[in-house]
Amino acid sequence: MTQETSNNKLYIVIVFLSLAIVLMAVVLYSEPMDISGQTEEHTLVVSGSAEKSVAPDTASLSIGVIVQAPTSKEASDENAALMNSVINELKDIGLEDKEIQTSYISIYPVYNYPEDGVPTIEAYSASNNVQVTTQMLDVLGDIIDRSTAAGANQIGGISFYVSEEKQKEYREELLSEAVNDASLKANQLAKGLDVNIVGVKTSSINEGGFTQRFYAAVEFAEERVATPVKPGETVVSLSVQVTYVID
Repeated sequence: MTQETSNNKLYIVIVFLSLAIVLMAVVLYSEPMDISGQTEEHTLVVSGSAEKSVAPDTASLSIGVIVQAPTSKEASDENAALMNSVINELKDIGLEDKEIQTSYISIYPVYNYPEDGVPTIEAYSASNNVQVTTQMLDVLGDIIDRSTAAGANQIGGISFYVSEEKQKEYREELLSEAVNDASLKANQLAKGLDVNIVGVKTSSINEGGFTQRFYAAVEFAEERVATPVKPGETVVSLSVQVTYVID
């Protein structure tokens, strides 16, 4: 073996040893770093809430006409005439087309079941309902009274609620109060546990209901006084859930 060949082999061995040492150093250095980075995070989960009594600004109610006649055409024609009269009354009060929406239409036979067990059709029933949604709460009594006078004989429950525009006005105030409520509870809890709050990890908002239900009982009589309708107040609410980081 020549001196040159021996030197080459020695050079290769030295290179491999150097690489091995470098790799070992990297492994030994990285393991403590990984371990030191694994810190356990402690948290407190707290809920906060806020509510406010407000007057609803929107109402929705169902108004319908149901009639019976010997034939389906007669029932349909009579129903259509009465419903058109009802809709005209609603528009005379000041309602717009966008506030009146057809919600249900049906025509079906009415059967008679004699003792011999053979059913026969004795009439046809036609129904037509519209859903009225308006912010003119001061005319709700007129809407009911004039509708029934025009031929409506089906009045559904009245729903009072707060419009989206009004909800936006209250949302900021309620959110601030709910966050303050959560913060107060978290600080009290942290003090009792002898820990410190150092940050917020997550938070979420849960909006409560803005709707109050009212069901109007309408008596259909030839002589009746004006129907009183009072929207009263409804409670709007909002809650938050906050996850605090503690040490």
